Amino acid sequence: MIRDLTTLLGPRHARALRIYLGWLFVFSLLQGAAMVVLVPTLQALLAAHFDRTLFWLLVLAALVAVTCIAHYQQAMKGFALALVVLTTLHDRLGDHVARLPLGWFSSEKIGRLSKSATAGTVMVTNVFAHLLSPVVSSILTPATIAVAMLFFDWRLGLTAILSMPLIYLTHRWSSAWVARTEEQVDAAGVRASNRVIEFARNQEVMRAFGRTTVGYEPLEKAIDDQRIAGGSMLRRTFPRLLASGLSVQLAFTALIGVGVLLAIEGAIDAIELVALLALAARFAGPLAEAAGRSGLLRMAGNDLRRLAAILDEEPLAEPARSTPVTAPGTVEFAGVSFEYQRGAPVLRDLSFRIQPRTMTAIVGASGSGKTTITRLIARFFDVDAGSVRVGGVDVRELSTEDLMAQLSLVMQDVYLFDDTLAANIRVGRLDATDAEVREAARLAGVDEIVQRLPQGWNTPVGEGGTSLSGGERQRVSIARAVLKNAPIVLLDEATAALDPNNQRYIRNTMRILMERSTLLVIAHQLSTVTAAHQILVLDRGCVVEAGTHGELLARHGRYTAFWNERSRAQGWRLVQEVGG
Repeated sequence: MIRDLTTLLGPRHARALRIYLGWLFVFSLLQGAAMVVLVPTLQALLAAHFDRTLFWLLVLAALVAVTCIAHYQQAMKGFALALVVLTTLHDRLGDHVARLPLGWFSSEKIGRLSKSATAGTVMVTNVFAHLLSPVVSSILTPATIAVAMLFFDWRLGLTAILSMPLIYLTHRWSSAWVARTEEQVDAAGVRASNRVIEFARNQEVMRAFGRTTVGYEPLEKAIDDQRIAGGSMLRRTFPRLLASGLSVQLAFTALIGVGVLLAIEGAIDAIELVALLALAARFAGPLAEAAGRSGLLRMAGNDLRRLAAILDEEPLAEPARSTPVTAPGTVEFAGVSFEYQRGAPVLRDLSFRIQPRTMTAIVGASGSGKTTITRLIARFFDVDAGSVRVGGVDVRELSTEDLMAQLSLVMQDVYLFDDTLAANIRVGRLDATDAEVREAARLAGVDEIVQRLPQGWNTPVGEGGTSLSGGERQRVSIARAVLKNAPIVLLDEATAALDPNNQRYIRNTMRILMERSTLLVIAHQLSTVTAAHQILVLDRGCVVEAGTHGELLARHGRYTAFWNERSRAQGWRLVQEVGG
């Protein structure tokens, strides 16, 4: 747990954590020492030795005062660390996640991140504010008392020391069960959260198929699983927590039994017995409190470990200094192999070169690796073999900032922020002037959209751009690329499934982009493909044909088959049957 706490707080706060633990250790020992002084104090008081009683009372008062100071110090430093977690952990998680490869972001990981960043963060603050101090002091204080009892009566001391392994093993057994069942409850909670998000995001599909009046079975099952897991946790852990508390009471009973036997045999007098039994009660009390809180601490430990695991994920390596770009606008793959899952290669020894200010179209069947090429150029992933070079430099030798300065990305699935239309275009270059934003919008045909929006440029587009059509969102994405004016523009099926009007705007913008940037286009539209200077035909992660439209048609190969298939599809017509 200490390692996980150090990971979460970061090296900047490692010293503060050590100081807090030091004060906690000192406080626990002083608390035990103060309780030990009760024995000679009670002995002197019951024996009517008032001078000795006054002396021990003064010693006790001094110990209590120092203990209070130590308690205040450890409590304040614990609250300070809890505040550090609340104020910095989200920022550290965000900064770290932003440097992870996109392959890390599976649906399960996103659900885990969301849950850990909310409930998990609160639980970690409780470790410093409410859990760690009482549990640690409830262990160290009885240990101090047990050692001290050896000096008063070795038999009672030995009984206390021998009972501690039993108490420890019982606590460990019960808290391990709490941790194990909490993991199951947490996993069920993550699955339920993912299903809730899925249900909310896909209301359009749900309503289209009449699933609004009947339940969504995957969500209902996930909620049922979560409820069952919660009930199972209570059913499994309660008897074990009860056994943990029972072990403490058995230890206290053993101390009373040994003390009474010693008194009966005359080994200790009645006054000493009363004082030692009072100390035995203070031995058992903190252990009972530890039994009650140890399960919560183990649950918090699970959240700690999950958060630390996120921060332990290796980000994409960044060079200390970026290598200067030597050939702006060029893209080159040299012997690239890549797989998302081991044993399932997507690209195999792929090599090609794209010259500056040219347009290259990539065609091929679904799953042939077209989109993967754009992801590797943007270094969403690192290649397994070979190299990807942008501007004449291996992308691994460029910082993320310098690599992204070379690229503009236009994807099929466009995301617009819940902001104004102008602000969404300005995402392409935040320091752009209003005139530059409007010129980019004009070139992409967005100005035509602005004219019919109720608030013009200041119209909010809604989360994800819901107030605009798919084609209109695509035009905004193109406007971002125009505004950024990067040497290389990657378009991943940007013209797919668009109506002719939107296709016309986007094709016109692509011609403008080609005058100043290198274009790499994944497309199925015939007009886009024929305009390319170079066409790469992909099949199972390999380039099987490359050339211009005319050259490839003359070979009567894969590209010709693709072209004929698309031409036939484009020529389909719906006609009215006569006489039927």
